[in-house]
Amino acid sequence: MDAVRAPGGTPGAGAPGGPAPAGARAPVALAHESHGTGTPMVLLHGVGLDRHMWDRCLPALAARHHVTLADLRGHGASPAAAAGVSLAELAADVGALLSGPTHIVGFSLGALVAQRLGLDRPDLTASLTLVSSVAGRSEEERAAVSRRQELAAEDFGASAWAAVDRWFSPAWRAQDPGLAQRVLDTLLANDRASYLACYRVFATADTGLWRWLPRIAAPTVAVTGERDPGSTPAMSHRLAGRIPGGRAVIVPGARHLLPLECPQELAAVILTHTGAHPGSPTGTDTGTDAGAHTGQESHRS
Repeated sequence: MDAVRAPGGTPGAGAPGGPAPAGARAPVALAHESHGTGTPMVLLHGVGLDRHMWDRCLPALAARHHVTLADLRGHGASPAAAAGVSLAELAADVGALLSGPTHIVGFSLGALVAQRLGLDRPDLTASLTLVSSVAGRSEEERAAVSRRQELAAEDFGASAWAAVDRWFSPAWRAQDPGLAQRVLDTLLANDRASYLACYRVFATADTGLWRWLPRIAAPTVAVTGERDPGSTPAMSHRLAGRIPGGRAVIVPGARHLLPLECPQELAAVILTHTGAHPGSPTGTDTGTDAGAHTGQESHRS
């Protein structure tokens, strides 16, 4: 992809990297837990899920980082999300947890939150790992997510079942039926109003972020599954092309839920990116090594 110049001028109130708009709500205190020692890392989940989606990645990550897992506003044990909640507010909630430069790892909705945090609080963003992130949706892709949003409003149970069907292949569900049921239970346990408020952010926020992505200064890798139908490999390549120095890694054969489906491969990508993978010099970006752990990789210079 051709290089894209960052928008000129100073961002206005409410724009990524700009001052908060008048009347902006204060951050809420997020439910969270921390594990391990080392440089700080925070893990952000997707819409309708919670911090426990990272449980399979946590041992490897906490062996090399001080890892904080947070429930985003409207999820898990965190306060409810009001109608009209914004991506900026979700990012500010996470920023309030952090005390200094932190490796930000976000999955799906969490990846959008991570991008906004990288724009609004570069002082807190040591690196970005964008897992199964949407980016630059086409008209067809926007229509598809809009239909899913409508289904969630009309029949929440059917929406949850449809999500599990998208995320789990028949073979994976047969191999690990208990996991598929736990994911379904997590979805169904959501406060409906909070879920819909956050799903609106997930369905629309990538459009507003797109023009500002060239302002992201943190080292960034975008990783997704080869068979993810919603956060496609093309989207990860778009992110890698849009963010200066961005890289894309595609995990062969995987669908959407990389933290649960491919935890070892994903942890290797994350730790290579933060410079903490075994054999990588701590604190350095190891570049092409990430592709050796998971498959294909592309770079933007």
